[in-house]
Amino acid sequence: MSALTAGLVVGQALPELALPLDRTTIVATAIASQDFEDVHHDPGKANDRGTPDIFMSINSTNGFLDRYVTDLFGPATRIRKVALRLGVPNFPGDTMTFSGSVAEVTDAAVTLKVAGHNARGAHVTATVTLDQPVPNPQNVGGIQ
Repeated sequence: MSALTAGLVVGQALPELALPLDRTTIVATAIASQDFEDVHHDPGKANDRGTPDIFMSINSTNGFLDRYVTDLFGPATRIRKVALRLGVPNFPGDTMTFSGSVAEVTDAAVTLKVAGHNARGAHVTATVTLDQPVPNPQNVGGIQ
């Protein structure tokens, strides 16, 4: 284990990050990631497909997941791998709250278990692997 990750312990809880989601955020993040699927910006088309409103794209979810990790460990964090599974959708007005824990710490990598929930349940569950050394593990005490 490197000196930089000496403070990380398997099972250690990561602080939460609550992200309020409005219509503009859902549309802007879909467009920014070049996801032009109509269900991410057109309420009528989303209704035609059986949902009550537009919903967040997977690319947006992945971006917010990465943000959660880099907010904790710093912008120099190197994310090696993300394996995620989507659950319930995020709609305008939802708050997605990220939480997680340290799953493994080795000389080569740190593995995290991360989840993002809204009022209906798990929107995303993921395993995130970071290259060692993790640049800023002292941030794990709180997102700055």
